[in-house]
Amino acid sequence: MTAAARLEPRPELTPDALRAALAAIAPDRLDEMRAMKDDAFTKTVEWQSLRPVQSWVLIWAREIEIARRPDLSARYAQAQNNLEHEDPAVAREALGELSAVLDEAMKAVREWSE
Repeated sequence: MTAAARLEPRPELTPDALRAALAAIAPDRLDEMRAMKDDAFTKTVEWQSLRPVQSWVLIWAREIEIARRPDLSARYAQAQNNLEHEDPAVAREALGELSAVLDEAMKAVREWSE
Protein backbone atom coordinates (compact mmCIF):
# COMPACT_ATOMS: atom_id res chain seq x y z
CA MET A 1 0.00 0.00 0.00
CA THR A 2 1.36 3.43 -0.88
CA ALA A 3 1.57 6.36 1.51
CA ALA A 4 -1.11 8.18 -0.49
CA ALA A 5 -3.51 5.28 0.01
CA ARG A 6 -3.18 5.56 3.80
CA LEU A 7 -4.11 9.22 3.99
CA GLU A 8 -7.17 10.04 6.04
CA PRO A 9 -9.75 11.81 3.88
CA ARG A 10 -10.11 15.55 4.24
CA PRO A 11 -13.03 16.36 6.47
CA GLU A 12 -15.81 18.79 5.75
CA LEU A 13 -15.17 22.20 7.25
CA THR A 14 -17.65 21.82 10.09
CA PRO A 15 -16.85 21.58 13.80
CA ASP A 16 -18.14 18.01 14.08
CA ALA A 17 -16.28 16.78 11.00
CA LEU A 18 -13.06 18.46 12.11
CA ARG A 19 -13.36 16.93 15.58
CA ALA A 20 -13.96 13.47 14.13
CA ALA A 21 -10.96 13.83 11.82
CA LEU A 22 -8.73 14.96 14.66
CA ALA A 23 -9.95 12.07 16.83
CA ALA A 24 -8.84 9.69 14.07
CA ILE A 25 -5.37 11.16 13.42
CA ALA A 26 -4.31 13.07 16.55
CA PRO A 27 -6.62 12.23 19.48
CA ASP A 28 -4.11 13.66 21.94
CA ARG A 29 -4.97 17.14 20.62
CA LEU A 30 -8.74 16.97 21.23
CA ASP A 31 -8.54 18.87 24.52
CA GLU A 32 -6.56 21.64 22.81
CA MET A 33 -9.14 21.79 20.03
CA ARG A 34 -12.03 21.91 22.50
CA ALA A 35 -10.42 24.73 24.50
CA MET A 36 -9.82 26.77 21.35
CA LYS A 37 -13.39 26.12 20.21
CA ASP A 38 -14.80 27.31 23.53
CA ASP A 39 -12.66 30.45 23.31
CA ALA A 40 -13.74 31.08 19.70
CA PHE A 41 -17.42 30.77 20.57
CA THR A 42 -17.01 33.07 23.57
CA LYS A 43 -15.31 35.69 21.39
CA THR A 44 -18.01 35.30 18.74
CA VAL A 45 -20.64 36.30 21.29
CA GLU A 46 -18.52 39.08 22.83
CA TRP A 47 -17.48 40.56 19.48
CA GLN A 48 -20.81 39.87 17.75
CA SER A 49 -18.81 38.51 14.85
CA LEU A 50 -18.37 35.08 13.27
CA ARG A 51 -14.66 35.74 12.62
CA PRO A 52 -13.40 33.83 15.69
CA VAL A 53 -15.33 30.70 14.71
CA GLN A 54 -14.26 31.03 11.07
CA SER A 55 -10.65 31.35 12.21
CA TRP A 56 -11.01 28.32 14.46
CA VAL A 57 -12.29 26.24 11.54
CA LEU A 58 -9.37 27.30 9.33
CA ILE A 59 -6.76 26.74 12.05
CA TRP A 60 -7.97 23.22 12.75
CA ALA A 61 -8.43 22.37 9.08
CA ARG A 62 -4.78 23.42 8.62
CA GLU A 63 -3.65 21.39 11.64
CA ILE A 64 -5.52 18.34 10.34
CA GLU A 65 -4.02 18.79 6.86
CA ILE A 66 -0.55 18.71 8.42
CA ALA A 67 -1.36 15.70 10.62
CA ARG A 68 -2.96 13.67 7.82
CA ARG A 69 -0.01 14.09 5.43
CA PRO A 70 3.21 12.32 6.41
CA ASP A 71 5.30 14.67 4.23
CA LEU A 72 4.00 17.79 5.97
CA SER A 73 3.97 16.33 9.47
CA ALA A 74 7.60 15.21 9.16
CA ARG A 75 8.70 18.63 7.91
CA TYR A 76 6.67 20.34 10.64
CA ALA A 77 8.15 18.18 13.42
CA GLN A 78 11.70 18.67 12.16
CA ALA A 79 11.24 22.44 11.93
CA GLN A 80 9.75 22.63 15.41
CA ASN A 81 12.64 20.59 16.81
CA ASN A 82 15.12 23.08 15.37
CA LEU A 83 13.35 26.32 16.33
CA GLU A 84 15.47 26.74 19.47
CA HIS A 85 18.69 25.34 18.01
CA GLU A 86 21.87 26.81 19.43
CA ASP A 87 23.00 27.77 15.92
CA PRO A 88 20.98 30.86 14.94
CA ALA A 89 21.21 29.95 11.24
CA VAL A 90 19.60 26.56 11.89
CA ALA A 91 16.87 28.22 13.98
CA ARG A 92 16.17 30.78 11.22
CA GLU A 93 16.02 28.03 8.62
CA ALA A 94 13.61 26.10 10.84
CA LEU A 95 11.38 29.17 11.18
CA GLY A 96 11.30 29.54 7.41
CA GLU A 97 10.47 25.86 6.97
CA LEU A 98 7.73 26.04 9.59
CA SER A 99 6.21 29.00 7.77
CA ALA A 100 6.42 27.11 4.46
CA VAL A 101 4.65 24.06 5.92
CA LEU A 102 1.88 26.21 7.40
CA ASP A 103 1.46 28.06 4.09
CA GLU A 104 1.32 24.80 2.09
CA ALA A 105 -1.25 23.32 4.45
CA MET A 106 -3.39 26.47 4.38
CA LYS A 107 -3.25 26.55 0.58
CA ALA A 108 -4.57 22.97 0.53
CA VAL A 109 -7.34 23.93 2.97
CA ARG A 110 -8.40 26.87 0.85
CA GLU A 111 -8.40 24.73 -2.32
CA TRP A 112 -10.56 22.03 -0.72
CA SER A 113 -12.97 24.58 0.70
CA GLU A 114 -13.72 26.14 -2.69
